[in-house]
Amino acid sequence: MKILGIESSCDETAAAVVEDGRTVLSNVVASQVDEHKLYGGVVPEIASRRHCEAIVGVVQKALGDAGTTLDEISAVAVTYAPGLIGALLVGVNFAKGLALAAEKPLVPVHHLRSHIAANYLAFPELEPPFLCLVVSGGHTHIVEVQDYTKFRVLGRTRDDAAGEAFDKAARAMGIPYPGGVELDKIAEHGNDKAYPMPRPSVDGAPYDFSFSGLKTSAINLIHNTRQRGETLNVPDLAASYRKAVVDCLTRNFFAAARDTGAKKLAIAGGVSANALLRRTLEHECRVKGLAFYRPQLSFCGDNGAMVGSQGYYEFRAGHTAGPELNAFAEMPVEQNEYVLHNTP
Repeated sequence: MKILGIESSCDETAAAVVEDGRTVLSNVVASQVDEHKLYGGVVPEIASRRHCEAIVGVVQKALGDAGTTLDEISAVAVTYAPGLIGALLVGVNFAKGLALAAEKPLVPVHHLRSHIAANYLAFPELEPPFLCLVVSGGHTHIVEVQDYTKFRVLGRTRDDAAGEAFDKAARAMGIPYPGGVELDKIAEHGNDKAYPMPRPSVDGAPYDFSFSGLKTSAINLIHNTRQRGETLNVPDLAASYRKAVVDCLTRNFFAAARDTGAKKLAIAGGVSANALLRRTLEHECRVKGLAFYRPQLSFCGDNGAMVGSQGYYEFRAGHTAGPELNAFAEMPVEQNEYVLHNTP
């Protein structure tokens, strides 16, 4: 079964053809990072316009690279939530028109569910249940993946997401956009014990995260250092800050694994590409005798292949939509609100 996956939730226009949820036949991504770099972050209006310009060509190339046609596609899957609403609407409306014209089923896919599904592409043997740490610029969740379309959130951030905390601190350090990615590279050359950083926790909620105080601590340190006329060692601060974020993530993740008895752990989302996070989890899982899964670096960021993978399982579960499908800026990963509200 071949699924065409379409993704436009932020600043990547992407499409892919995935067979049986595991085999990537094509994966095309048109990135806007160079343009948004001029503004120090994603500009929603620009992102939406670029999606409009790129989506036809990206989908055509995905089909061509896969050596397939729309006639051979079983369904069209599209990210419909959460994300930048204008950007989402471009992908949703294009997918609706394409599915209608080609007389193919339309499958709405939750963005975080598809990030989790990126692990199926790297590890064909991986099957639920397992525990997944979903970390990106807008989301930080500990998710119990009970089945391919059944999820339970055990913990989440109370304020900033991990990726957001990386990006904001990077900007304060003078690190160019995309901050989290560049901070990770710079931190590889720093001393992670050079600057003391807090490891915040949430009272009464051992799986929840709070990165706002950590981010503020780093920003205050930067300002105080400059006000005293001292030189800031950016690689050392980047390494110290990265270590604090990763310590918080792994502390809560392993606590959830211990308490639930999970034996299979996975990571997903843009921040799952973080070098220290990957090394730390791989090492600790090996020591603890736990299986560890992580997407290939090319599948950590937004892409169409992960949408095609999750779309396959949503389609098998009967989660299809009609022309009335809409996009949503917010949507809980544990519930498919569209299906709940529109299934007879």
